Amino acid sequence: MTECAIYSAERRDPVEGDISDSLDAALLQDDNAFCWIDLHEPTGAEFELATRELDLHPLAVEDALTPHQRPKLERYGKVVLVVLKALTYDPEVRDVTSGEVLVFLGRSFVVTVRHGEVDPLTPVRRKFEADPEMRAFGASVVLYGILDAVVDEYIEIADQVQSAITELEEQVFLSGGASPGEIYALKREVLEMHNAAEPLIPVVRAVAAGDIVRLSAESAPFFRDVQDHAIQVSGKIAAMNELLPQVMSAYLAQVGVQQAEDSRKIAAWAAIIMGPTLIAGIYGMNFEIMPELQAYWGYPTALAMMALVCVALFVVFKRTKWL
Repeated sequence: MTECAIYSAERRDPVEGDISDSLDAALLQDDNAFCWIDLHEPTGAEFELATRELDLHPLAVEDALTPHQRPKLERYGKVVLVVLKALTYDPEVRDVTSGEVLVFLGRSFVVTVRHGEVDPLTPVRRKFEADPEMRAFGASVVLYGILDAVVDEYIEIADQVQSAITELEEQVFLSGGASPGEIYALKREVLEMHNAAEPLIPVVRAVAAGDIVRLSAESAPFFRDVQDHAIQVSGKIAAMNELLPQVMSAYLAQVGVQQAEDSRKIAAWAAIIMGPTLIAGIYGMNFEIMPELQAYWGYPTALAMMALVCVALFVVFKRTKWL
């Protein structure tokens, strides 16, 4: 167990050891008091106590113990399960890392299960500990805090990836220093973001509607704000998905142009070399009918002809921009 505490508008009471009595204690304190249990990559045995005390559905428990779930929202009796992806980004290597967060939401408890090293929950916990007004909303405010932190991180990552794509685009068009591997790697990172953010939109929309999760009139606008941010992220990701293939097409077009230029240069130098080769081949036949072979200036004259042909061809190709 990573963290277990009872939250109310007045205070935070840490729970030491067994959580069997923590839910009853939360209910005795306040109607809006709740117990928050945070678990990091729990085993079946570690999760068994929470399962038994909170009467969690076996399918929900299976999802909690099996990572790599798709973001979704499920209701099992009086308990709501929300699965979402938490992301972090390393701009130095342009790498998006994903983790998984599952939130079990009941009337007087919240159980969060994390898989991976990405931890969006610690800042949320610190925020609640310093804000009694937020704690007064009850257990659902934890779900809001987690969704808000995760979606805000999506926005920040999307802006950073957009900057990386812009930088890559400039390399393609200005310096030509980009490589297809870099473009493809960014495409993979954008796909990672898409797989995390796009399925989350219907989840946030369903929560904000209040049909599945009980929301107070005061807390509903907060969830709608998260929904707006999720839609904003989706638009950013869609724009990057459209831009990256265009960057790749521009790169391939530049490669094609460069190859055509290289082919012209090779053909031009081949033609220049062919001129003296042809002359040397003819004179190399040593026909006696060629008066130049017997003349004193024959050899220099042949060399001069070769040089003249080379210079003439070079000038022609230079003017036509083949060289």
